[in-house]
Amino acid sequence: MRKIYRLIRAALRGDEYDYTSGSIKKAIFMLSIPMVLEMAMESLFALVDAFFVAKVSPDAVATVGLTESVITLVYAVAIGISTAPVAMIARYIGEKNQAGASRVAKQAMYMAIGVSITLGIPGVIFADDILRLMGGSEELIASGVNYTRLLFGSNVVIMLLFLLNGIFRGAGDAAYAMRALWLANGINIILDPIFIHGLGPIPAMGVTGAAVATTIGRGIGVSYQLYVLFGGRGTIKLRAGGWKLDWDILRRLGRIASSGAMQYIIASASWIFLMRIIATFGSEAVAGYTIAIRLIIFTLLPAWGLSNATATLVGQNLGAKEPDRAIRSVNIAAVMAGIFLGIISVFYLIFTPEFIRFFDDTPAVVEAGVTALRIFAIGYVLYGFGMIYSQAFNGAGDTRTPMIINVISFWITELPLGYFLGITMGLGVAGVTWSIIAGETMLTLLAYILFRKGRWLKTEV
Repeated sequence: MRKIYRLIRAALRGDEYDYTSGSIKKAIFMLSIPMVLEMAMESLFALVDAFFVAKVSPDAVATVGLTESVITLVYAVAIGISTAPVAMIARYIGEKNQAGASRVAKQAMYMAIGVSITLGIPGVIFADDILRLMGGSEELIASGVNYTRLLFGSNVVIMLLFLLNGIFRGAGDAAYAMRALWLANGINIILDPIFIHGLGPIPAMGVTGAAVATTIGRGIGVSYQLYVLFGGRGTIKLRAGGWKLDWDILRRLGRIASSGAMQYIIASASWIFLMRIIATFGSEAVAGYTIAIRLIIFTLLPAWGLSNATATLVGQNLGAKEPDRAIRSVNIAAVMAGIFLGIISVFYLIFTPEFIRFFDDTPAVVEAGVTALRIFAIGYVLYGFGMIYSQAFNGAGDTRTPMIINVISFWITELPLGYFLGITMGLGVAGVTWSIIAGETMLTLLAYILFRKGRWLKTEV
């Protein structure tokens, strides 16, 4: 126990460690502890946000659900873009080329800012049309359009938060990524009730207050990231010079990031269309489904943290010419993720009504939430396996393979099945949720088969 305690402290401090040699389990442990805690805070924020918003009204929760189904595209682009610096920086670090890693980091920041401007302008202008397209009522649009407009307008902090954390993860500085997200979301959680319900001179803003808290919290998180990078405290050190646009690096980043972004856009777009189907069942169904999704994310994101650790290990070990070690790292991480999510699924199956009622005890909301959460829990173990093996490709810089897998799993399998079961067969929320299980099953099988073929090991970045 003392040894484990020392390892946890070392991981949280961000002690330097060579992830290309020594014990693989220790390497996974050292990387995944801060990454799991990083994702745990992100998921905790999602739950806390849903809790305070739920106190406003079911329409407020529905606004968050509909908006975040679309803003997830921004998250998807941010996460997808971050796969490029993770893969390239991890390779350079594995090769012991820190100067090359720093050059990639600078160019990646240019790319993130440019993309955020491109996404933000239409999001602000067409915020009401976005909610209308998603099936929101005119009352919902009137009360929630400012929430949608503010999130799109401030998406640059979302983009930079994910991208800069990708830089830290690729370098193996997972502790800095953890601290940035804890700071951002910790402030967010504190500010949520203040801006949503009001306090002293601060008026109650309702659901708009949640967007204000998010923007402030994540803006402070980005400020901390820049402080670390420019202060020379981590592996990647950004100096005043060398900021000229490097079109060769931008081209290589763009090649990896484009299919990486499409990979996540494909997945996110499927969630948008599924939410559009759910919206036809009413605001209570949307609210219950949204709460179930938030609960699933709460326990899924730590496993996602483990998959991020896997991506870093793959990239650095391929850079160090250790392909067998990269393969073993992925297999060990997959088993760990499967065990974790298997345990969580048991709790969800047993205590489903209690989990949903904690957020909203409206009968119709509880019914929809319980239905969705129980079905999600049945296929929960598959999510972990699929996530780990997909991230193995991303860590190698092969973002094209998981993009193709996502097309087959989500657009060819999940979406048609969701419409057929939910609308045509009249199964409602249950039918849509079962289609997600089918899509995730397909994803896991394809990812595992292609992982075993090993072509990803030869990817050039």
